[in-house]
Amino acid sequence: MMYPPPESQSLKTLLPETPILLMGSGPVPVPQEVAMASSIVISHLGETMKKIVARVQLMAQYVFQTKTTKIFGISGPSSAGMEMAVGSLLWPGRKILVLNLGTFSARFAEMARGVGAEVKEILPQGLAPIYLEQVREALEKDSFDVLTIVQGETSCGVKNIHLKEIVELAKSHGILTIVDAVCTLSTMPLPMDEWGIDIVFVGGQKGLSAVPGISLIAISENTFQFISNRTQAMPHWCLDPRRAFKFWGLGEYHYTAPVTGILALHEGLRLICEEGLEARFERHLKCSSALQNSLEAMGFSLFTPAEFRLNSVVAINNLSNVNTKELISLLIKECHVEISGAFGLDIIRVGQMGEQSRFENIERVIRALAFGYGQFGHNLDLESGLKVLNVSRDSGKK
Repeated sequence: MMYPPPESQSLKTLLPETPILLMGSGPVPVPQEVAMASSIVISHLGETMKKIVARVQLMAQYVFQTKTTKIFGISGPSSAGMEMAVGSLLWPGRKILVLNLGTFSARFAEMARGVGAEVKEILPQGLAPIYLEQVREALEKDSFDVLTIVQGETSCGVKNIHLKEIVELAKSHGILTIVDAVCTLSTMPLPMDEWGIDIVFVGGQKGLSAVPGISLIAISENTFQFISNRTQAMPHWCLDPRRAFKFWGLGEYHYTAPVTGILALHEGLRLICEEGLEARFERHLKCSSALQNSLEAMGFSLFTPAEFRLNSVVAINNLSNVNTKELISLLIKECHVEISGAFGLDIIRVGQMGEQSRFENIERVIRALAFGYGQFGHNLDLESGLKVLNVSRDSGKK
């Protein structure tokens, strides 16, 4: 006897009647061009896909600021990009130095232990980035094969302001570097070749304003040659860059490629190239600064000091007697705006990545916060926040 099917219920009945503005730590709203691209299915092999892949790689070279041809899309989240990087460079007997700022930095260490590598972590001195002297001290005491660093720690809103100098120091010791640019690529400068980074990876769902479930990784030519020459068995099959090269370099079969994700990436990258990186960096900085200044004018305090504050994900101290889960649910239900909580920290987080960095979105989120906290008895100065925001918005029109 077969089990009966469940009662039919279309997706339309499950989605909210009013779309939710995604202003958390990701995913982010997508442009119409990306949404349309992600609804198309074509063959993952053949001449059309070869042309699209070539364009994705060409545009990604610009966004990563690199000349390497070893740029691969991965059917998986940003963490799959991290796993490809970690699994390619580490195995039993190899040593890694993990600069651990929080939840996502720590994931490097967890993955490295999973492939049998020896792991040492550097933790920040309080609420701060990892400083160059901390790394220098560690390298004077021990030798390492790989160093990992996030440009921005999404979980707490801290930016590693010494990333360039740390990569240079690691390079002088013959150490390979992996940079997590998940919440920062295309929102702030990260010139891969100029800074001498070996591997950079990013997800589609943040600064690129593409879709979740697809990621990009750029591997320097020398590093790819090192990976190609390894004799140790790879811990992954799908995440083996040598196999990935069959599809991304030769147009041959590896596995069924994430067609809709690749098409979405194409459009996301195209829009970045059309805007231009310098203009995009300026937009993100201007919008995030306006958000931060507006929040402070309303009566909020920001969690991270300005000198190493991450602009792409702004961390805000929660106000007293407010349950963040209840606040987030209230904002979704009443304002159709979604922000993020945090991992063990009493903060809220507002994203400023890609399509989030628009003044109309900032206005909606500060109005929503004023309403939401008002329901918990906090009388925030929305008028001052809007005044500050409008000054910033008007200055951009001149």
